[in-house]
Amino acid sequence: MKLTHLLESWRIVQAENRLHRVVLIGLVITNGISALAALRTERAVVLVPPNLTKEVEITRNTASSELKESWGLYLAELLGNVTPATSEFIANALAPLLSTEIYRSVMDAMSEQISAIKMDHIATSFKPRQVNYESETDKVFVTGELTTQGPNSKAETRNRTYEFVLSTRNYRPRLDYIDVYPDEPRTVERLKVLKQPQERPR
Repeated sequence: MKLTHLLESWRIVQAENRLHRVVLIGLVITNGISALAALRTERAVVLVPPNLTKEVEITRNTASSELKESWGLYLAELLGNVTPATSEFIANALAPLLSTEIYRSVMDAMSEQISAIKMDHIATSFKPRQVNYESETDKVFVTGELTTQGPNSKAETRNRTYEFVLSTRNYRPRLDYIDVYPDEPRTVERLKVLKQPQERPR
């Protein structure tokens, strides 16, 4: 009687062990799938930069338009406020953000400007007036007033627009394109207007 009961208990224990093994294998498989899915899922980081009033979102290789506007404003103020003492610092701050396609041309242009600023003792200051993001071209336009002054000259103020194309690589901003001109933003709509033939006076 006791032997029969012992054998029956042993069979139950073996059955439970087999069941536990199956459950354990299933848990290992599901955990592995979950871990793989987590690794492949693009993480979105939500930030609130100090110069913005609302959240912006960034993933490994994408960023919201608000974040691009924020970086565009930062770059415009960096490039627009230059003195002989800060010119090299600005070039060094800009260099890590440049894409390989424009790095050499931008740094060469910066080097020439730094030499001219130091030689003529020129200082510039930029007051941004508006920041726009154009989804059609993925461009950020920062427009404002640039004031230039030398040691023996009167300050001269004119319109200035900084035009940027910014992307994101491994959560870091990258500057893919830059243009600077003394004009209003060259948006798609404005370029269409500029390309229209002027009406000849009769």
